[in-house]
Amino acid sequence: MNLLGVFLHTLDVTLPVFAMVFLGVLFKRIGWIDAQFVSTASTLVFKATMPTLIFLSIVRADLDVAFKPDVILYFLGFSAFSFFLAWGWAILRCPFADRGVFAQGAFRGNCGIVGLALAASQYGDYGLSLGGILAGGIIIVYNVLAAAILAYYSASAKSGIGSILKHIARNPLILSVLLAIPFAYFGIDLPSWLMTSGDYFGAMSLPLALICIGGTLSFTSVKRGSRLALDASLWKIVWIPLLGVLGALALGFRGAELGILFLFLGSPGAAASFVMAKAVNGNAQLAANVIVITTLASLFTISAGVFLLKAAGLI
Repeated sequence: MNLLGVFLHTLDVTLPVFAMVFLGVLFKRIGWIDAQFVSTASTLVFKATMPTLIFLSIVRADLDVAFKPDVILYFLGFSAFSFFLAWGWAILRCPFADRGVFAQGAFRGNCGIVGLALAASQYGDYGLSLGGILAGGIIIVYNVLAAAILAYYSASAKSGIGSILKHIARNPLILSVLLAIPFAYFGIDLPSWLMTSGDYFGAMSLPLALICIGGTLSFTSVKRGSRLALDASLWKIVWIPLLGVLGALALGFRGAELGILFLFLGSPGAAASFVMAKAVNGNAQLAANVIVITTLASLFTISAGVFLLKAAGLI
């Protein structure tokens, strides 16, 4: 495939995903959706349609193919390592009160929506299956580390180990992964009508979630963006995916596994980081700025990364 072909394929992967985000921006601007719609739709996606999509993708998966312990362990391990890198940088660069929010924004990505959508766009059912397992695992890592760092730097935080474990145990995405693995492992067949209904229901997840992301973006916050927000954004969409890919290459990852690792590591900041920062009376504006900057800029950084990896024949 020549460079033009690689470039066009790259756009085929990234543009459909980010087109949905910009549709959300447009719909919010012309009044077709509002904050109440975004809140209701986000709840529906998180609690129902996304777990259904992940459950069915894993049920259909051949775990001998889709379950990759080495990929999973590397992704979770490197994500935890990137948290400590971001925290160390925050200690050097940030005021004490902002260190927790900075570290969370710099390492926590929107893997469950944007990363999963990109993996599905690039690798189809395999991307959904492996991506669903990665998303379920990383939710645990993100919530534990983010809650801990925010609690450490905020006197008002109430994120004890009990509340963290309760939050993880009730997370619908994690539950859907845990529930689906026995069905896939033992080859348990579900009724065809149930699978078809589930397909209809789960198919709403990614476009609806991406439109909701667009509906929450505020370009005004970009104009008020601080040096810290730009710094955290660079960590999230440039340095962490770059270091993660280099480490993966050194360990011998290639093809779809390397591609999915890059798409997940390069995903923009997670919307949940704003909610958690606000809950502990942290610098919620800093968290919001990171989300907006990384969401807009990741269109270019992810496209560039996919192009370079494909041009080099690595994915």
